[in-house]
Amino acid sequence: MSITLPPLAAYINGIWEEGGDSFVCENPATAETLCKLPATSIEGVNQAVAAARAAFEGEWGATSPGRRQKVLEKLSALVQRDAAALGELESAENGVPLDIAKRFSVASLAKNLSYYAGWIDKFGGEVVPLTSNGALDYVVPEPYGVVAILTAYNTPSLFLGSKVGPALATGNTVIVKPSPLASLPALRFAELCAEAGLPPGTVNVVLGGVEQGQALVSHRDVDRVSFTGSRSAGREVSKLAAENLVTVALELGGKSPNVVFADADLSRVGMGAALGAFALTGQACVAGSRLFVEESVLDDVVNSVSAMAKMLPVGDPAKAGTVLGPLITSVHRDRVEGILERATSGGAELVCGGDRPAADDLQSGWYINPAVVVHADEDSELVREEIFGPVVAVLPFTDEDDLVRRANDTPYGLAAGVWTRDVSKAHRVARRIRAGNVWVNSYGTVPHTAPFGGFKQSGSGREGGQWALGLYTQPKNIYIDLS
Repeated sequence: MSITLPPLAAYINGIWEEGGDSFVCENPATAETLCKLPATSIEGVNQAVAAARAAFEGEWGATSPGRRQKVLEKLSALVQRDAAALGELESAENGVPLDIAKRFSVASLAKNLSYYAGWIDKFGGEVVPLTSNGALDYVVPEPYGVVAILTAYNTPSLFLGSKVGPALATGNTVIVKPSPLASLPALRFAELCAEAGLPPGTVNVVLGGVEQGQALVSHRDVDRVSFTGSRSAGREVSKLAAENLVTVALELGGKSPNVVFADADLSRVGMGAALGAFALTGQACVAGSRLFVEESVLDDVVNSVSAMAKMLPVGDPAKAGTVLGPLITSVHRDRVEGILERATSGGAELVCGGDRPAADDLQSGWYINPAVVVHADEDSELVREEIFGPVVAVLPFTDEDDLVRRANDTPYGLAAGVWTRDVSKAHRVARRIRAGNVWVNSYGTVPHTAPFGGFKQSGSGREGGQWALGLYTQPKNIYIDLS
């Protein structure tokens, strides 16, 4: 697949800034170098923050809501126009199958931009009731100002929509620092922002890794931080931002329970549980990687999930029909393989997968077949830690109370699934599991109009729908004495 690259430079104050030490963008399907990008200097990060501040206090801050709405609508239209090119960049850089990158991640970017443009003339304040007739008290939502946005590699275009969309709609300016493993979609997006008419400094993109992220998050002129990534990285981001008492919206990892009761429609469970665990090659924060199955149907479910795992096409993400592409790096594949090896050495049984595909054309990339594991120790790394790979541990249960206890026995609380024909049971168990998102008789669908976020150490704040507007605004109360 031949792709057209965006400018290979940071985008600061409407200018493409080259220079700095370079890092390699690699295609995980082939291990070939796509390009080299310049890591933004600390001075460059400071310039990006200064540009965002100037735009907030200047042209973008003075832009009328109606004008903001038109600009975001145009930006959404431009994303739709260039959806194929954006999808190709994303797929080439992170290995997600091309069709999924276009229909899921890039489509979400366009949809979110349009959706939040629509909120601009509907999101307002309110009058506060008073006991006196001699005063007026009202509340208006005001933008934080300069927002630092740090995104992950698995669905970079989606994150641009779910974070940048509501931030711009509510009047903020942003500095985006994409993952160094998936930077190209953000650079193409910056091109489209300029074409849509966003003033210089409104959207900036800085490039690099930990050093640039630390400089951005700890900057004294950043008013709000939005971060998607691992739990350990989120903890460090929170510490750095706390030095300036800046609040952080966090979307972190998960170790999500997917629960199958004996009365479920088992004809749907196999595919639902397999895709719930293996979609995006398991590189999804909501992956249903702990599959709890009522013991009386355990063998049936293990067999159906294993059959589906073997059927899911693993291959070149550029080819039509591919469902599972490679993992993001060789180091990450080694980590996933190591977790599986330690689990089986400790007594777990590998029902299928966990090996590397045999096809000659897949030997250069970081591929692994989806793995179904039984008899794993529930205190093991495989069951307790987020793997971020195509691995599911099947765990039997007989008692609902014990199931809920075990499902909740995790520091995470991002997502969960419940499969049952019993409506009362579905409601009851969904309420008892401590997770921000629970699916019943399905897994993984997150409408852009719904809140998304986690309990416990899976994060704080909610993206999606009207809830995201609150992430990027703060209430100002105004009291007027009318006497």
